[in-house]
Amino acid sequence: MIEPQSRELSLSALTVLELSPTEMVQCAADAGYDYVGLRLLPATDHEVRHEIIGDTPLKRETLAVLKDTGMRVLDVEILRLKPDTDVNQYKPMLETAAELGARYVLVAGNDPDEARTIDRLGQLCDLAAPLGLSPSLEPMPWTDVKEIGVGARIVKASGRRNTGLIIDPIHFDRAGSSLDDLRALPREYFGYVQFCDAPAARPADLDTLLFQARCERMIPGEGGLDLVGMLRALPDGLPVSVEVPTERWAKTTRAVDRARRLREATRAVLKEAHEAV
Repeated sequence: MIEPQSRELSLSALTVLELSPTEMVQCAADAGYDYVGLRLLPATDHEVRHEIIGDTPLKRETLAVLKDTGMRVLDVEILRLKPDTDVNQYKPMLETAAELGARYVLVAGNDPDEARTIDRLGQLCDLAAPLGLSPSLEPMPWTDVKEIGVGARIVKASGRRNTGLIIDPIHFDRAGSSLDDLRALPREYFGYVQFCDAPAARPADLDTLLFQARCERMIPGEGGLDLVGMLRALPDGLPVSVEVPTERWAKTTRAVDRARRLREATRAVLKEAHEAV
């Protein structure tokens, strides 16, 4: 396995969502990350929308901070494939992602019609391919792509090479997926992996499921998820996007200090996985 200290780490937008995109870039640089993830489109209606798509002052400021810090963008969020989605409307977002140097675009499947999701993922990949982007599907148990088996079926049926799956430990566990399921998937489906921890007990209701996932995850290594097992089941050396939203912790601790603590904890779990060979 690749040495744990050599594994590239990214600071996910959701971990420091109180920051603007420019502040996220600076935070990731100050906390010692290799990459940053940026949220170009809000995930929910009540979330702050940053005017970064197109020729905007914020985009220019973000590009300047990326250049000044040497920070790179790993992924951008979030595109939703819904029943009424017109994929062409996402082109400006994709163009901005490419300008920022992103490699991956996080996609959520929110359409119960699987055939339509397959078709629209393919269209999205075709728009993204000339821009050097990989729209990647993240299975989440409250979406219509609930677990990795469904996600893998959609990715395969799309027939596109510039797509794949994003594994998030909390979603993977809450969907009831197994490490054997993970090992059985084609290695080329994975470009990076998200990282967090959570209580071992699975929520019994949707509200708790959503709250844990969006607001109160745990520091890697301090919860009950089999993070070492997941790392061992995935291709070696994938970049790790540290995605740990913690509303209570955020009220008392600066974003950069949380980011540093999470980086140290992630490195420790990576070391444990490496030593488990």
